[in-house]
Amino acid sequence: MLQSERKATEKLEETSKVYDVAIVGAGFSAIALAMNLLRVLQPPVSVAIVGDNPGFGRGTAYRTDLRVHRLNVAAARMSVYADEPDDFLSWLGSRYGSVSPDGYAARTDYGLYVRDRLAAALRDRDRAFRIDFIKAKATSCDLQIPPSFGFKLDNGDTFRAANVVLALGVGSADIPAAAGQIDDQAEHRIVRNPWRLSWRSRVRAVDTVLMLGSGLTMIDQVLALFARGHEGKVHVLSRRGLVSHSHATRKLPPVTPALGDSREISSLLASLRAQANATQDWRALMDGLRPQTQTLWQELNSEQRSRFLRHALPWWNIHRHRLAPTVHRQFDALRKAGAVSVHAGRLSAVRSSSAGLGVQYRERGSGSERSLSVDWVVNCTGMERSGVAQSPLLKSMIDLGLVVPDDLGLGIAVDEMSRVVGADGLANEGLLAVGQLTAGRFWEITAVPDIRVQARDIAVALARRL
Repeated sequence: MLQSERKATEKLEETSKVYDVAIVGAGFSAIALAMNLLRVLQPPVSVAIVGDNPGFGRGTAYRTDLRVHRLNVAAARMSVYADEPDDFLSWLGSRYGSVSPDGYAARTDYGLYVRDRLAAALRDRDRAFRIDFIKAKATSCDLQIPPSFGFKLDNGDTFRAANVVLALGVGSADIPAAAGQIDDQAEHRIVRNPWRLSWRSRVRAVDTVLMLGSGLTMIDQVLALFARGHEGKVHVLSRRGLVSHSHATRKLPPVTPALGDSREISSLLASLRAQANATQDWRALMDGLRPQTQTLWQELNSEQRSRFLRHALPWWNIHRHRLAPTVHRQFDALRKAGAVSVHAGRLSAVRSSSAGLGVQYRERGSGSERSLSVDWVVNCTGMERSGVAQSPLLKSMIDLGLVVPDDLGLGIAVDEMSRVVGADGLANEGLLAVGQLTAGRFWEITAVPDIRVQARDIAVALARRL
């Protein structure tokens, strides 16, 4: 070790707070893990939750105050605790009286539920269980001091931890445009991150708005815009012009699909399509597939996964990630009324003009160049796939060999126990990941029913280590 590195190490050891466990991140995955840790760790023990999320645990999805934003998973499956499946229903019942287990609650209610359950868990904890909420962003892990990890924060502080769980969310995907396709003069009318909610206050009621992307983010932003009295036209542009289907209006018993032996994507899709056609409602087949999805993903080789991502992902998304029926009805009504139009094509250019913005796109199918005159362009392409590109922390950990990106850009490499795999190909017992960063291993790991199981299992594993 160089003398400068040795001095930095000694300084970090002298001034840093030291924790048994550090959870790096402050969204739902982080808080779900913390709540499970509070149940299984034996004090004395110290835990840090590190993140700059303005509302610990609520994350992007659950910070909304608009009741038009609904969960797209039925309330009966949204408990934060895998072993107490009715907990969210009980919370809803305590506030609203009788509620349907098959209903789709407001996301703002779910954020309040997580807040309340975390507060209760903290209230009931043993006094020897120390838990610190550090409102700062971990920017680098430039030293590993055996047997702990050292981190630097964007406020200048440092800390160390014997065990670390990376619970980082993923950032917004960029606008699908090459360099030079967007005028610099157009930037003041382009919303690159729609979750910075102040943008809607700048839009006049009569403005024409273009939403780039036709997934769940677009649905949220369109409904929010019209909820505040928007009267102007809204255009939606995505490469295929596909919009998510609705959940069934009545509960369907799941139908378990027969997957057969072949794992070739074309064979799997053909089989599922045939079985869906033979089923009264294809949604029942998709619901029956859900418990098998993680196992099926892990049975695919790298080429098969790559083919799925290239050719089948958009159709998977609209069938798998469905909308609450009330949300679908609202959006469908806007389309039928002509307030919203959906276009299929590839963005070519965004140019500033005296009238606002001129948008060119190449129409899917015909290949013809089309144009739209709009006042605003809003990036609704969703979240980036990997979560690595926008994270200085992960980049520093990659440089150290502690972390390697997933081969297909789906987060980082982890093993079947969510332990992070380093550049040496070995899983690190004291470094784990939860949530979207582990999509390369588990694929289905973005929804509460999946994350809560992973959080419980990681908590149990850490309890055994400590």
